[in-house]
Amino acid sequence: MRVGILGGGQLARMLALAGYPLGLNFVVLDPGADVCAASVADQLQGAYDDESLLAELAAKVDIVSYEFENVPARAVELLADKVPVYPPRQALAMAQDRLNEKNLFRKLGIATPDFVAVNSLAELEQAMEQVGWPAVVKTRTQGYDGKGQAVLSQPEELAPAWQSLSGVPAIVEAFVPFEREVSIIAVRSTTGEMICYPLTENTHRDGVLRLSIARPDDPMQSQAEAYAERLMNELDYVGVLALELFQAGETLLANEFAPRVHNSGHWTQDGAETSQFENHLRAVLGLPLGATDAIGYTAMVNLIGAIPAVEDVLVNTHSHLHLYGKEPHPGRKVGHINLQAQSKQELEAELKLVLTLAGE
Repeated sequence: MRVGILGGGQLARMLALAGYPLGLNFVVLDPGADVCAASVADQLQGAYDDESLLAELAAKVDIVSYEFENVPARAVELLADKVPVYPPRQALAMAQDRLNEKNLFRKLGIATPDFVAVNSLAELEQAMEQVGWPAVVKTRTQGYDGKGQAVLSQPEELAPAWQSLSGVPAIVEAFVPFEREVSIIAVRSTTGEMICYPLTENTHRDGVLRLSIARPDDPMQSQAEAYAERLMNELDYVGVLALELFQAGETLLANEFAPRVHNSGHWTQDGAETSQFENHLRAVLGLPLGATDAIGYTAMVNLIGAIPAVEDVLVNTHSHLHLYGKEPHPGRKVGHINLQAQSKQELEAELKLVLTLAGE
């Protein structure tokens, strides 16, 4: 069985590493000349909307998935006429537009912060009367890892913020005084089988995920699972989906969802019975899903811009290092460390050391 992946970054790399023990082989399509998945998969190099390359990919594989949500929708449409593509087109289209995404949440009874669509500076100024201060303005498309958004705390910031977004269609959202950020990693198979991982508590800095801690038996688990189930059933979803949430009191407010394996689920590689990567492959191939129970207590620390000495990481026998084969550059995700312990106290003590190694 051969699996095609649109995108050749670290997520494609980790999917391939999880798939080889299942007897799977991989082909990635990516315009980059030196993508990190190329060491574990065949690569077709070229544009995502190159119709001849898409036809070649479809001819080489039995099924196609993707590792990021900004892949051109047209590419998925062309592939879907020739080979099964999961997650499905409707999920990709919804995740690519923040306004449509927020409207879907509201339709499904999934709570969100207040939001208003804006298409001009004048509309942004008017929307602030409804949303209130502070707020966040975000482009409707092409935003990730803190890109394509700006925080608004006073009227003088409106014009510069709008200019920074290049005047493209956007939404403005009320800034939520949340207690914590969490995410639920859910999986749904072609057979309709669905399962969720323990809730993950996340810490971001400059819009980039820095730390994820698995929270087995979290009191907000059932609410998050209910949201994920509604979303996946509505979209007839197949594969792994990550739903990012803010906790405000006893309510979870949806921020956005990612139709793919997700950074906040990397802890599952070493801290769950079955990783998110293996379960994604099981789901799209219609295989029985693996157990998602946490093994002990687990955290994930991203390595951003620099890689610590390998021996400094591995001297802690509970640390598991995952490098992506990327050259370090400021702001670039080059790897992560999973830390697995037998008690919360042990995890907290060792996490301090790992965060120091990661420059946090």
